[in-house]
Amino acid sequence: MEKIKMTTPLVEMDGDEMTRILWAYIKDDLILPYVDLKTEYYDLGLKHRDETDDQVTIDSANATLKYGVAVKCATITPNADRVKEYDLKEMYKSPNGTIRAILDGTVFRAPISVKGIEPNVKSWKKPITLARHAYGDVYKNSEMKIDGPGKAELVFTDENGKEIRQTIFDFKGPGIIQGLYNTDASIESFAKCCFEYALSTKQELWFGAKDTISKKYDARFRDIFNEVFDKEYKAKFEKAGITYFYTLIDDAVARVMKSEGGFIWACKNYDGDVMSDMVSSACGSLALMTSVLVSPKGVYEYEAAHGTVQRHYYKHLKGEETSTNPVATIFAWSGAFRKRGEFDNNQGLIDFADRLEKATLSTIESGYMTKDLVHLTTMKDIHTLNTEDFIKKIAENMEK
Repeated sequence: MEKIKMTTPLVEMDGDEMTRILWAYIKDDLILPYVDLKTEYYDLGLKHRDETDDQVTIDSANATLKYGVAVKCATITPNADRVKEYDLKEMYKSPNGTIRAILDGTVFRAPISVKGIEPNVKSWKKPITLARHAYGDVYKNSEMKIDGPGKAELVFTDENGKEIRQTIFDFKGPGIIQGLYNTDASIESFAKCCFEYALSTKQELWFGAKDTISKKYDARFRDIFNEVFDKEYKAKFEKAGITYFYTLIDDAVARVMKSEGGFIWACKNYDGDVMSDMVSSACGSLALMTSVLVSPKGVYEYEAAHGTVQRHYYKHLKGEETSTNPVATIFAWSGAFRKRGEFDNNQGLIDFADRLEKATLSTIESGYMTKDLVHLTTMKDIHTLNTEDFIKKIAENMEK
């Protein structure tokens, strides 16, 4: 069979640990036999990030701005233990945070629906899409450990040298300080991405924050969303027959748990990180969730919503068998191929993406799955496969 041709490359961001192993399996068994693959390759493995002083992460993000579509493997965000383990020069920031800051995008995450794996929340009938702001906040924070008594202040110096000071706390002993920031421009981009995505998918949009406590920071998010909606999207939403509303984040959580699903839930950066994990876990597994960063500049970066599966990687290094779920990583590739095909008017690439997803889901729905899904499924005739055999089973179904 002649391979599907590509005219424009994808930006390929390789990653770490077990997901890096999955990455190679997926390319060898599910992609390269069918696609004449063209990628702009960047190695975002932790060792190489350290060798380049993390410049490779910045380069990969800029390449995404150039080519329009990227696919990313899961990567390590190092803590103190990782610094020692990998003998790093410094404790680098989250590569996802760096990329998101450069692209100024919003992360949309949604569960992958599979027959035989039902949500733990009985009322959920349709997938819930999480829209996560992907700039600033805790992912670009400044932190300080305080060793003894003293006064902590928030200081802003404008371009003319004028200072505004506000006392944060008078410490009587040791403690910690954290400083967060965001920009009106990024919040406005976040709002527009959410409204556009809601219109394109014909789904209601909910937004929750905590303006009763954070009367300036969170309230600014609320106000910008309301301003953008009233000015640019209210009439469009009415015409499409969908609604937008703002509520407190705790009220949003209560509503979500009693809902039927089928809407977009917009969250600030950290809230979206946590709540997307909650939704994905309630729907089965973090490995059954799509994740795409959508930039107002019109570029897309597809990735898995989960981490590098460290525990399985250490087993793999010992030569032990693993049963790691590759579905989210497969769907990252299929999402990137579909979008590349749409941009390039390449129907063959779009059809391949559909075929890859169908083969993956039909493999699970026919009873062949990785270990993490076995205790979640309502199916009876189950075949538990290791990582490599599961991918090879998908390859068999691709042939069909």
